[in-house]
Amino acid sequence: MSSNVLLKTEFKDLPFFRRGKVRDVYDLGEQLLIVSTDRISCFDVVLPCGIPNKGKLLTSISVFWFDFIKDIVAHHLVTTDVEKYPAILKKYKSDLEGRSMLVLKTKPLAVECVVRGYLSGSGWKEYKQKQSVCGIDLPKGLRESEKLPEIIFTPSTKADVGHDQNINQKYVEDLVGVDLASRLKKISIDIYKFASDYALKKGIIIADTKFEFGMHQGQLIIIDEVLTPDSSRFWPLSEYRAGMACPSFDKQFVRDYLETLDWNKTPPGPNLPEEVIRGTTEKYLEAYRKLTLKN
Repeated sequence: MSSNVLLKTEFKDLPFFRRGKVRDVYDLGEQLLIVSTDRISCFDVVLPCGIPNKGKLLTSISVFWFDFIKDIVAHHLVTTDVEKYPAILKKYKSDLEGRSMLVLKTKPLAVECVVRGYLSGSGWKEYKQKQSVCGIDLPKGLRESEKLPEIIFTPSTKADVGHDQNINQKYVEDLVGVDLASRLKKISIDIYKFASDYALKKGIIIADTKFEFGMHQGQLIIIDEVLTPDSSRFWPLSEYRAGMACPSFDKQFVRDYLETLDWNKTPPGPNLPEEVIRGTTEKYLEAYRKLTLKN
């Protein structure tokens, strides 16, 4: 993989669709072109520096999982082979190779489907105060990073900028209807269980993750990225201990560094030192290798 960092694309002759925290998206009519840049966001702020190879690793991990879960739910991926892209994209091959996906255009559902199997992050902070996570009451005496008695579904709003807001199942029902809300919850938990069982065998605990879904020709399909270090909390099984914060393969490594700074978590974000940038690439790469390569 090239060590060059791609922070932004500007394909002037393509209809621009949107620029997310990490992805640049172009409108190709019936399909979208999604380009995973090397941007990194923490606390909903895009940092000024990139993480080398991050976009390529995110794309490769998502492609692996899309195929892995295809029997649970359909996905939006059409191809990642630039040779099969529309002719107008060929001139951008060097920017697209390895870090882009041609996907179906869907009507996205305005909800983040968050699934938690372990007590960590914002969930742990809330539990210490209220003995609940996103309003879901939990037993007394649970420790940080402990496996939850059962997997919980804790949806949130989906914000392009700013912070997502936790919502309950009733809110989701009001948003998309009772039947679809029920399907979102079931499918999200089913994917999490299936992927978590596999990841454990590969030495990774998936502590929590989030999914996004859309509608395409009346069918519910999973979109965006899936089970990547950006959308999930990955822990090395060999170093897992309940009762303490766990080391991770994901961008928690960056969050932990940022927590040591005198920064109010609003733009502009600070630059990262070289050792944190290098260490983050190594963690993403290790997660990719563990999950996708045969032992």
